[in-house]
Amino acid sequence: MTPSSHSPWFPLVMRMDEAACALVVGGGTVAANKAALLLATDARLTVLSPTLCPELTQHALNGRIHHVAKGATPELVAEHARHCRVVFAATDDRAINRMVAATACELNVPVCAVDDPEPSTFITPAIVRRGSVQVAISTSGAAPVLARRLREQIEALLPAGLDRLARFMQGAREMVGARHPTPDTRRRVWERFLDGKGAEQALAGEDDAARATLERLAGEDTGGGEVWIVGAGPGNPDLLTLGALRLMQNADSVLYDHLLPADILDRVRRDAERIFVGKQRNNHALPQPSINDELIRRAKAGERVLRLKGGDPFIFGRGGEEIEALMEAGVPFRVIPGISAANGCAAAAGIPLTHRDCAQSCLFLTGHARADGTLDLPWHTIAQRGQTVVIYMGLGGVESLCSRLVEHGLPPEWPAAMVEHGTRPDQRVITADLATLTAKVTEENFRSPALIIVGEVVKHRVISSNSPEA
Repeated sequence: MTPSSHSPWFPLVMRMDEAACALVVGGGTVAANKAALLLATDARLTVLSPTLCPELTQHALNGRIHHVAKGATPELVAEHARHCRVVFAATDDRAINRMVAATACELNVPVCAVDDPEPSTFITPAIVRRGSVQVAISTSGAAPVLARRLREQIEALLPAGLDRLARFMQGAREMVGARHPTPDTRRRVWERFLDGKGAEQALAGEDDAARATLERLAGEDTGGGEVWIVGAGPGNPDLLTLGALRLMQNADSVLYDHLLPADILDRVRRDAERIFVGKQRNNHALPQPSINDELIRRAKAGERVLRLKGGDPFIFGRGGEEIEALMEAGVPFRVIPGISAANGCAAAAGIPLTHRDCAQSCLFLTGHARADGTLDLPWHTIAQRGQTVVIYMGLGGVESLCSRLVEHGLPPEWPAAMVEHGTRPDQRVITADLATLTAKVTEENFRSPALIIVGEVVKHRVISSNSPEA
């Protein structure tokens, strides 16, 4: 995680029942909005303001709020805030709001000065409610309009019956807990329920059918381990498949390598054990046979093991070697393909891999050199016109690759490109030819992961509006 991704704001869900009281200072529309958030709970609410807007006036008449019809002073704020769980400073006077915030801070009571994060000790997120299910969206005070837009999108995604599902699960917790006292197996029952028709039945209010489904799942054996070999795509988390995301959230442990950026690993279940097994050039954290053994050991111990790989696991990802070892050991496994680095990086760079005018085929190659630096590749089939050549892991041998292609028949001016950190926000692209690519890569100080694309398709490059470089 980079320092720029840190935030001083920590999300919590606070208990606001009948024993809790809250204070809102202000009587206008902004104060009414904050009061509405609190009135959705059972908290006892006091509003401190000489006057009230019509909405707050109605709440006062209905006995839903206690109105103190006075102006805010440090003494009065302290008197009412002392025993509160939260305080909102929601007047239209910034100086008064900051006075309220300072007074609450002296009492060590959480306070939010509306639209003023600096003196606040908490900020309110945009909230999506489905009964007991609540989703809070926060930009840490940086962009409230963005938070509201995200709330609108999530509102459209969440089904109306979500509260029914939550209440059903709450009512069935005792039954599942009695059958599965171990947290790991209990969690697996609920995951199977949510991933199958049981959740659909509860969402529709068909509680009897949902209970029958849950009882059947609770009676099944949940202790078996399994390995999930999952492609995480070329680096942009938006390119993860839905299948990959689901297994990332269900895994007990994850074995991952250096090609995976932190924002993809952040989507793995929080309490899953993370094991770095990354292979970098001349630096293998764990040899492949040891990785195979670790997958087998963990699965046989009952874990659901996620083997998370950049790109697609079956394109230079050694997924084939891993499933052979798993099959030999009798360990069940699943494979979820991912968008390959070639597809993702080429698309993000605006370079088509095939084009009817100049490339009717495409070759994927690995550019790893031998220990003596030589490349043992079928050059007579690679150095051909009418095709695109995509070279993985070729950064270290780019000079040799370019020279060998020229030696075997391609002209020095043959188009070539290199894509660094393809699909990510820091993506960079160099377009050149076989004669100049090496010098440009050195000049621009390109680093791994990077992909080389050779062929006339490079001439057809177009930077689209959704490209990281646009």
